[in-house]
Amino acid sequence: MTQVFVPEPRVAIDFASNDMRKRREVSSLWDAIAPSGAAISGKFHGRGASVALEELAAGSTFGSALESLRGRSVLIATREQLPTALALIELDGVARRMVLCTPDLTPEQLAGVAATAQADAIILEAPRAASAPASSAPGPSALDSLAPYVVTLQPVPGPVKRGAGSATEWILLTSGTTGTPKLVLHTLQSLGGALPTQAPSGAQSIWSTFYDIRRYGGLQIYLRAVLSGSPLVLSSSGEPTPDFLARAAAAGVTHISGTPSHWRRALMSGDAGILKPQYVRLSGEVADQAVLDNLRAVYPNARIAHAFASTEAGVAFDVNDGLAGFPLEFVDNPSGQIELKVVDHTLRIRSRRNAARYLGAEPGVLASDDGYVDTGDMVELKDGRYYFRGRVGGVINVGGLKVYPEEVESVLNADPRVRMSLVRARRNPITGAVVVADVVLANPASPAPSDTPDTVKNDLLDACRRTLAAHKVPAMLRFVPALEFTPAGKLVRPSA
Repeated sequence: MTQVFVPEPRVAIDFASNDMRKRREVSSLWDAIAPSGAAISGKFHGRGASVALEELAAGSTFGSALESLRGRSVLIATREQLPTALALIELDGVARRMVLCTPDLTPEQLAGVAATAQADAIILEAPRAASAPASSAPGPSALDSLAPYVVTLQPVPGPVKRGAGSATEWILLTSGTTGTPKLVLHTLQSLGGALPTQAPSGAQSIWSTFYDIRRYGGLQIYLRAVLSGSPLVLSSSGEPTPDFLARAAAAGVTHISGTPSHWRRALMSGDAGILKPQYVRLSGEVADQAVLDNLRAVYPNARIAHAFASTEAGVAFDVNDGLAGFPLEFVDNPSGQIELKVVDHTLRIRSRRNAARYLGAEPGVLASDDGYVDTGDMVELKDGRYYFRGRVGGVINVGGLKVYPEEVESVLNADPRVRMSLVRARRNPITGAVVVADVVLANPASPAPSDTPDTVKNDLLDACRRTLAAHKVPAMLRFVPALEFTPAGKLVRPSA
């Protein structure tokens, strides 16, 4: 076992400089953005509508109903992100519990979430309020007893009281499951306690993210924007990548984040270059050297960073040196409040950013007895640098030998003719499984002799043979037009 200490992540530092921005303890989002006597800044840009936060000073998006939500456990189940962005500000410090429901939940999953969260109210936008979601399962559902509330995009003028009664619980859902997702309990302090509450003087940051703000990666960007009084451009479910990039560019986005898969799709669209960002951030998946280099080529003047975070563990660190993995110097510095240890090659984290617990009668263990959260991410120390090798549950077993799909993908993706790849297992009667690879070409219509499918295939397999052990080399490699993604913007990985 190796135990290491990592300095406090740079989330408390301005991304455009090394100047510390002022921070203070806040009891609610509204208290943070509207301190007594201070001007209110910030604006949300959704698909087709925008709302300036200063409008909330003279009214509520819940009209006169806001006070009736005080002390309640509330599902926020809007289809679009803009109503959710407003509801979070309205309800933090008012509701006892806010559950951030993603739009991909089925009615049965939503009913399970409602039961686990002991919800007694549900937030919908006006078009959905007329037909609130209902479970198709026989018998009574937890959705049946929820009081529906409508959040509007334009605040209704009138007196409003948002004073924090007590700290609101923020409930996030885990992704990657077909059953009822786990419910992870955070607070505003665990989510945003290290984030700046004032923008640097003279600098105008305009944030955006491919993520949905109801997922941890997107929520971090939402809180960065809100707490610093910066505009935020929200993505929209089902919005074509070129359309989102065009909206972000038109708004002058300077800071933008997404998963490596989000960014690969942006690069494939051919429109990534219309953005002129100062800061590009990757998280949620392993960022290999190829995607970092490709982003550097498109955004030569931007700071390009990749971060490690998870819903349960919170933000651990970000890497700004342009290289995959993270440097050993991160773990050699004993200062800060984030502790890491590696047990059986698995990264574990203990910090004030960790979630408090899971909700539910049988929620499972979030942290071990010593307070560390097992991330399930495998790391390997090589030449003075830690590299992520993949998820524990994603290992392919080839005749008793382990293969991490991400390790093979990094070799395939390093070829400039490849835009992205997915490595998976295929059953084999002798070894139990073999490695197969699906590859998306960067320019499948290229007429160059070096870009013919047979040539590219042979070159890719040769590269794997030179770099990887024999059992890791794909037994089959095929070219596909596209790969499937989860609603969280990650590659869909079949069970190994």
